[in-house]
Amino acid sequence: MHFIYRSLLLLGLPLLAACTRPTAPTAGAAGSHTYYPPAGADWEHQSAAAAGFDESRLAEAVAFAQTQETTQMAPDFSTQEEIFGKLLGPMPTSRAATNGLVLRHGYLVAEWGDTQRPDPTYSVAKSFLSTLLGVALERKLITDIHEPVGASIHDGGYDSDHNRLITWEHHARQTSEWEGELWGKNADFVGREAFGKGERKPRALQAPGTYFEYNDVRINRLALSLLRVWRRPLPQVLKTEIMDPIGASDIWQWVPYPNAVATVDGRPMASVSGGTRWGGGLRISARDEARFGYLFLRRGRWGRRQLVAPQWIAAATTRGPVGPDYGYLWWLNTERKAWPDAPASSYAALGAGQNTIWIDPEHDIVIVWRWHNGSPNELIKRVLAALTS
Repeated sequence: MHFIYRSLLLLGLPLLAACTRPTAPTAGAAGSHTYYPPAGADWEHQSAAAAGFDESRLAEAVAFAQTQETTQMAPDFSTQEEIFGKLLGPMPTSRAATNGLVLRHGYLVAEWGDTQRPDPTYSVAKSFLSTLLGVALERKLITDIHEPVGASIHDGGYDSDHNRLITWEHHARQTSEWEGELWGKNADFVGREAFGKGERKPRALQAPGTYFEYNDVRINRLALSLLRVWRRPLPQVLKTEIMDPIGASDIWQWVPYPNAVATVDGRPMASVSGGTRWGGGLRISARDEARFGYLFLRRGRWGRRQLVAPQWIAAATTRGPVGPDYGYLWWLNTERKAWPDAPASSYAALGAGQNTIWIDPEHDIVIVWRWHNGSPNELIKRVLAALTS
């Protein structure tokens, strides 16, 4: 039994979460009286009126959300390879229907569907990776985000003249232009068998930092580099640094590809992906995602603990000089193009199948909406229109 448990930890497979206790359950800005939900299912609900919503209009918003089942992702994931290309890791045989919840001041104000089922969340995982990068910087495991990755990572991935210029920030902004192959996929993203409908025509590489491309091979390279920095599987790191302290469940998993194994300190360790494009990936419930979103709404604080530096959250949610309205693996609304009916200060973690964690500091709201069909703005505008205070 000890060997099995140790092996699961080594590969970063099913994880156990610890409990935290909330401070006094009162609404308002973050502080000594801010409500933090306890671990487990005992998350306090608040009526729409008490949370500052018109009850009937919020109910209409939820009713709308319930009709918006995704048409992108088949319920049995049978179209996965057609969309994304040849799988490297496992996929579940089914998923939940559209589901989600609305938090105001940390309280559950609305909830629909099965929000406690752990499903693949696709590129929402990128925002979790971003957070582990931020904590690594805070712990001085990385000297500076502008430092070349090859200054501390010596596994051959940054030896070329091109790749040695790549910094941690380039990876976090998806402007790395990293060149190479990882786990059987090439960063060039060409070939329908390997990349499905996501294939791209060959193009000339640009200098790192000058060109934005949403590219899972390069994000998986970031994940491998972070594994080498932390020197333990990233699911373990996420568990101890973030998920345990915020009281997440014990059913989330970050499933690696079977062939994604690196040697770290002489030991084999699984390296996770930044999405579910090729199988595996972060499998998590809407409720656990809401806790993660609420941590960011509270600027990295949970109860008496500062888990993520507020300076990192500010930097991660600030637009870069190249590409779309994008921070450090977070989607932004600075130009109010992503969600025109939402504040410019709002931001989100987004994944295929329309997996969404949307965070609104101005109104102290988190919306998690999963397996929906279309723009999150359609729900956001309805929820915001229901506010009365």
